Amino acid sequence: MLLVALALGGCSTSIAEIPLGGAARAKEPAAYLPVNELPPARDEAAMDPAERAKVQKELIAARERQALAAAAKDQAQMKDQSQTQNQAQAAK
Repeated sequence: MLLVALALGGCSTSIAEIPLGGAARAKEPAAYLPVNELPPARDEAAMDPAERAKVQKELIAARERQALAAAAKDQAQMKDQSQTQNQAQAAK
């Protein structure tokens, strides 16, 4: 019985191809997007130079704030470690 089931299983069709009364599936897959075609040129610039400069300044300021915050955090951790080491040496 097991051998018959395995033999018939090799001859069966894919479940996706079985019509179930729902919407019919397309037999051919959709065409691929063209590789060598470029999108049409824009009528206007994506971002004007003044807006771009503003965004760049904001990003630079955010980067500097993050660098300062990270440096302060590192200094606080080093200070805590040195205090812990000093306390350990004083306890000896």
